[in-house]
Amino acid sequence: MNADADSAATVRFLLDGEVTALTDIAPTRTVLQVLREDLGRTGSKEGCAEGDCGACTVVVAERHEGGVRYRAVNSCIQFAPSLDGKALITVESLKGPDGSLHPVQQAIVDGHASQCGFCTPGFVMSLFALFKTRSAPSRQEINDALAGNLCRCTGYRPIVDAAQVMYELARSIPEAKLDWMSAPAGSRSVAARGAEAEFAGRLADLERKDDLVIIHEGGAFHSPRTLSAFASLRERMPAARILAGGTDLGTWVTKQYRGLGDVLSIGSVAELKRTAVTATHIEIGAAVALTDAHLLLAEHYPGLDTLFRRFASPPIRNAGTLGGNIANGSPIGDSMPCLIALGATVVLNRGANRRELPLEALYLAYQRTAMEAGEFVSQVRVPLPQKESVFRAWKISKRFDQDISTLCGAFMLRLDGGGIAEARVAFGGMAATPRRAAACEAALTRRPWNEATRDAAMAALALDYQPIDDLRGTARYRMKVAQNLLRRLWLETGPGGGAVVTRLADLRGVLA
Repeated sequence: MNADADSAATVRFLLDGEVTALTDIAPTRTVLQVLREDLGRTGSKEGCAEGDCGACTVVVAERHEGGVRYRAVNSCIQFAPSLDGKALITVESLKGPDGSLHPVQQAIVDGHASQCGFCTPGFVMSLFALFKTRSAPSRQEINDALAGNLCRCTGYRPIVDAAQVMYELARSIPEAKLDWMSAPAGSRSVAARGAEAEFAGRLADLERKDDLVIIHEGGAFHSPRTLSAFASLRERMPAARILAGGTDLGTWVTKQYRGLGDVLSIGSVAELKRTAVTATHIEIGAAVALTDAHLLLAEHYPGLDTLFRRFASPPIRNAGTLGGNIANGSPIGDSMPCLIALGATVVLNRGANRRELPLEALYLAYQRTAMEAGEFVSQVRVPLPQKESVFRAWKISKRFDQDISTLCGAFMLRLDGGGIAEARVAFGGMAATPRRAAACEAALTRRPWNEATRDAAMAALALDYQPIDDLRGTARYRMKVAQNLLRRLWLETGPGGGAVVTRLADLRGVLA
């Protein structure tokens, strides 16, 4: 190979301030395998190999809006090429130049927040990501940050306590010894800010100017940098797997031991990582992380906030993308019923051609979509809220955090006085695909929003769905819960609904 070919096939990233280069690497080798088996960094543990337990959590840093963004991810299902041009921070990276513990680690030690220790490195890295992104997190923000980490020993309280103490420990470090690693978000230390600016500069120097191309016996891996280059590759390689965040494909490799063949990654395509808010729509590129997509959507539709906090875990949301979730077409994916109820459309590209269709029209059957050979999802477009519209979405699952839905219901009503001018209702987990409830919508539209309309809409759901029956819930259970979500919608948004919700909230406060 010539020098250019070597560069194009080499994964380069920063580790402890030094450039690490991976050559002749299988594209589906995971970050965790590289750490433990190639680099001898055994702090990160494999617990589940599917992104559920958090024992393998690491932090990936990359340039963002002139600074550096730190995000926790699951190294067990991230492929090594995803590190290209970024910085990898592991639990071994946190120790100071003199061997001293990082404030996060010291807080864990002081608070007796570790017992068997297997999960501890993952907790430390999730807390480090919080430390670098929030200067004074609330208890809820701490709980959310740790939602992707499981522990069987400590009961979590001392870990949460450590999250509050780590900032006090950081403030006790003399400024002369404070570097960018030990300085929390919002630090005013001139030295730490200067060091972080230097770190951002090193990341800028590491950014790839060419496309990453790895040819391996198991298949080729292409990571182009432009939309036109990706579209051209997709046309030429319609059977290749498209890799977005890897949170699904990663488990194909680690749990099912499947080869992926040729892989086309959208992770470096700048055009697909953009978001915009126009006069009429929210536009989200296919490579935008779920974390960012959810924040943007919840700004305009606050009813999504709780559901999105329950969508997988922070490390999964930091890696996974909204476009990948949509293209995957899982019948229990939580984003699809919400977007369908909001009237979202999906933009599909093939070469230089582009078409747009309603999201509900994308799904034809179980994991079968309307995409033609060579097409791919490039963007999702969500209408902005209209006046007098109300939106609600609820996820039903056995656990609050990090659980697959039994069903997910989403409801958009445009009210006109005491009546319903328009209704859009969609469910996931009720059929082989996420689907609108046409009969239910007809029972609601141009009707007064009263108990009789509610009851008619609840009954109409039986015309829309013959619910699936599986280990998460029987068909009868799913239908009953779906109907009860309509009842809840009426309690919250119907005449006097606000008073009902207030009384329920007061009652919960008394019981608590």
